[in-house]
Amino acid sequence: MGQRRSPLGVADLELVAARGWRALEEDRLGDWLLRAAGGFTGRANSALVVGDPGRPLPEAVAAVARWYDERGLQPCAQLPGVASRAADAALAAAGWARDEDVLVLTGPLVRGQLDGVPVHLAPAPDDAWLAGYRYRGAELPPVAARVLTNAQDVVFASVRLTPAPAPLAAVGRGVLTDGWLGVTAVTVAEEQRRQGLATAVMAGLRAWAVDRGAHSLYLQVTAGNTAARALYRRAGLIEHHRYHYRRRVG
Repeated sequence: MGQRRSPLGVADLELVAARGWRALEEDRLGDWLLRAAGGFTGRANSALVVGDPGRPLPEAVAAVARWYDERGLQPCAQLPGVASRAADAALAAAGWARDEDVLVLTGPLVRGQLDGVPVHLAPAPDDAWLAGYRYRGAELPPVAARVLTNAQDVVFASVRLTPAPAPLAAVGRGVLTDGWLGVTAVTVAEEQRRQGLATAVMAGLRAWAVDRGAHSLYLQVTAGNTAARALYRRAGLIEHHRYHYRRRVG
């Protein structure tokens, strides 16, 4: 097990997560982090609202909108925890629509049991991995590989139960940032579900991170994904905080 560390607050953990899933272009509006990556994922294409934007909130909302308009992207803001409530109210007043809650789960990092499932780890995603990852059920856009690999210490896990060219049974991504393992992109092929493959992918990523001295794990899951929430609850993860997105309509 990695050494224990003091828990992070909401803003600090969100900044860790932002480094684990980095946009291709980043800018600052005061403390707020503006991110763009060709529209692939909300996290990489939203303003992370933590801290002070350095101007009145209505002006900050307008500045965020201009930044995304200039890049041909729908203006979007990520609003974590209770500290973002004032900004959330300003965005709501400007007519930005609210998405569902996303739960950020955390837990101490311990080595998991692979239970005989072969989990392959690689420093970059190959074509089979990219085909196995379904972001919100859809195939990945060309920009996805650049976003997925835009990190300093990243690994890609896969489970193959049938020989190539058959598709992979499961995939997942892990990234280390300041001793925190961020788990993303866990996907199990529909015909291979309920066989413990997501648990095996998690175990493979945990083992990789423990070997590098990591101490804690975080991941995000939408509030409506009850199956994934049950899996992560069994893995010992608890809710650290929630966030949601607001997107300008029209």
